[in-house]
Amino acid sequence: MLLFSRLYTVATLASLVSDDLEVTPASTQAVPYSVEGSHQDTGRNERMTDSGAILDAAREIDQKSGPGVEELPDQAVPETITTLVDGRATGRKSGPRRNRPGRGHRVQARAPGDYVEIFAGTGTAPIDRDASVSGTAYLTYTLVSNATYNIDACLNFCDTITGCVFVNLYYEFNNYGLNFESSEQSNLKCAAYGDIHTAVEKTNFRGQQSYPAPAPVIYIQHSSGYVLKDLVDPDVPEGYEYVFGPIGGATSAPGYMGFAFLDRYDVDACAHECNQRGADPAGGSCQFFNIWRAVVNGIPTTYSCVFYYTPTTAATATNTGQGTLAVTLSRGYKRRTYLPDGGFEGLVCELSTCYVESYVHWYGTSSPGGIEDATVVRNPAFSRSGNGTAVLGSRGRLDGLPGTLTIAGDPSGVTLAGRQYKIEFWQSSSFSGPVLSAPAWVDVVWNGDVVLEVRPGYSTWSVYSVVVTATGSDILAFHGGAAPAWTFLDDISLWLMY
Repeated sequence: MLLFSRLYTVATLASLVSDDLEVTPASTQAVPYSVEGSHQDTGRNERMTDSGAILDAAREIDQKSGPGVEELPDQAVPETITTLVDGRATGRKSGPRRNRPGRGHRVQARAPGDYVEIFAGTGTAPIDRDASVSGTAYLTYTLVSNATYNIDACLNFCDTITGCVFVNLYYEFNNYGLNFESSEQSNLKCAAYGDIHTAVEKTNFRGQQSYPAPAPVIYIQHSSGYVLKDLVDPDVPEGYEYVFGPIGGATSAPGYMGFAFLDRYDVDACAHECNQRGADPAGGSCQFFNIWRAVVNGIPTTYSCVFYYTPTTAATATNTGQGTLAVTLSRGYKRRTYLPDGGFEGLVCELSTCYVESYVHWYGTSSPGGIEDATVVRNPAFSRSGNGTAVLGSRGRLDGLPGTLTIAGDPSGVTLAGRQYKIEFWQSSSFSGPVLSAPAWVDVVWNGDVVLEVRPGYSTWSVYSVVVTATGSDILAFHGGAAPAWTFLDDISLWLMY
């Protein structure tokens, strides 16, 4: 609930300030202390997407796999693995296991008619030989009855695997483990994948020695592939908004933060990487990611997540690939902030510059005896971005007391109880110059508790953050500032963390 709301012009407040005071944020033509870098350079060159580095890495990486000779059937599907970050291999081979639904329990309502054969096997005559798929996004495999070439059982298995869109069904001969150690007593393997593969990816002919020599080596027969007719769009990750896709172009945009490769197309894993990426000193946290699949010579090779601190749109998705590499299945997602107006752009006034002590999204509270110790200002000269900013400390230097800026409105239902959120904000205390700004300070208050103390002294726009746990009815406030060591706040966000 708003306590009060008063609208002043900058000129009106300036008339309250005695002539012998230093210039204040209330002065008609006030500008921050002028030194190089003392306030945001709105014309700065933001880092653009390093498309060349991403495409080069996509050509070189090898993420192809399939069922191993000694791998047991019906293993739980591992978590998605981040294989490369900003051009450097992570060395991760497998992640923590997640439980797969039991066999026979469908996670999606499908029927055998929902699949189509994409390539056929070569036959089962004594001289016939074939190969299994070695491809990206391998999930797990099972053994189905070899009393017949059991296609339906294999397709039913795919239905029980979250993310399965393709299966490779084949016989594997001379494998001692399948013949004597497996409880299924079958050599008909059904391998599930999270991406579509073709006959050109049948490259694993086996040839390993399973029985003691001179027994014959392992070989494969009648390897066929089946794919879902209609692929389902992935769910939008929690804490994000869908922006575009799927299209055939990757983003090339400012605010680039880096990239990562995944071992499968997983928008949730991409969102997790965005959430965990460290803040960029120029732009703050990751606020947008573009996920796309790299296809080289028609074969899927990797799944790229590209991160930005500036959200973008499909208009910047202009990178379709290069040479034999094509960009496919490109989608964009924007991170959602749970604050309605962290940039103070909701303050509207008829004049080019004005200020209020409260409006629909925020309200300011002065210390006892203080005068306008917390205000929201519309003046692009003061803000980090846009037109609005908040000022802690008496704008007219009418006192030397701190002020408190608090989020307004009903807080219930905005956050989820028990979940973690990251409060991120930009702070500047450079208005009065190095000497007068030295005592600058601000505390972040979450549900009445101080969760972060910032003592920046003289500081240009810098980003700060703290992770908090929500109750489901949370109140955020900022307390500090004391003229002439004013604290300016802008671009406040509340991000959901995983």
